[in-house]
Amino acid sequence: MNTKPRHHTAASRQHSLSRRAHRVVKFCCEAAMAEGVRLGGDFNGWDLGATRMRRTTDGRWVASLTLIRGSYTYVFIVDGNLTLDPDASITTGNEQVSLITID
Repeated sequence: MNTKPRHHTAASRQHSLSRRAHRVVKFCCEAAMAEGVRLGGDFNGWDLGATRMRRTTDGRWVASLTLIRGSYTYVFIVDGNLTLDPDASITTGNEQVSLITID
């Protein structure tokens, strides 16, 4: 058995901190009758076609993204229509968006 203490370099500590700063976030959209759902927001440059969500057997749509700590605004695009997340919607200025904060 190796009883020597492990020494961490600055690079390995930074890598460890970097991994902890990232979180896998699961987005869920209730749209059982939809043909297709996508996710657009700060995290993908508001490319409304970039992030496809997949349908689950219970009719929800889900997408998992790895994001760093911070706050992000987003919307669901349900069959081409912008849709807010009812559990995360806020008003900022003249527009309504959904907001998620990752600690």
